Amino acid sequence: MPIGTTFPEVLAAAQAGAAWAFEVLYRDLAPAVTGYLRLQGAPEPDDLASETFIGVFNGLAAFRGDEAGLRGWVFTIARRRLVDDWRRRGRRPVPVEDGADALREYSGGDVEEEALALMGYRTVHELCARLPDDQRDVLLLRILADLTVEQVAAVLGRTAPAVKALQRRALATLRSDICDTSDLAAS
Repeated sequence: MPIGTTFPEVLAAAQAGAAWAFEVLYRDLAPAVTGYLRLQGAPEPDDLASETFIGVFNGLAAFRGDEAGLRGWVFTIARRRLVDDWRRRGRRPVPVEDGADALREYSGGDVEEEALALMGYRTVHELCARLPDDQRDVLLLRILADLTVEQVAAVLGRTAPAVKALQRRALATLRSDICDTSDLAAS
């Protein structure tokens, strides 16, 4: 959820070291960063999100830009932490299909709501797992991070037309997968 018109004041306060401003930035960005890392298959998405925000807060004094620029910068850091983690672990991402974390997030409420949330969580993971890495990366950055095509291109080191093409292919794949799943359920 964007900070909006108060962003310049929040950024200035965070750059000056105000704890409340760090908290505002963290609360705004952390859910999307953690979701991005989780759907990218990070084994420890919360740990990587923490590492991301350590990098953000350490470099925040040098940041210049608007709220959209900050989002792009934060997700660039998150992606770099993710790639570093993959290298450290010596493997590529394997999206998590276990819904145990989702169940913990939704525990304590209505059982029907928890079951539907878990089913949705698993469906999203299964659909994301079917996408090639580059297509999944583009969609997650566009949807979860709410980045523009140009910002995604900058984060991924690609051109805007390449990002658009990857997004189109990813959406076509998802559309096909969802239609195939719907057809099977109707049978």
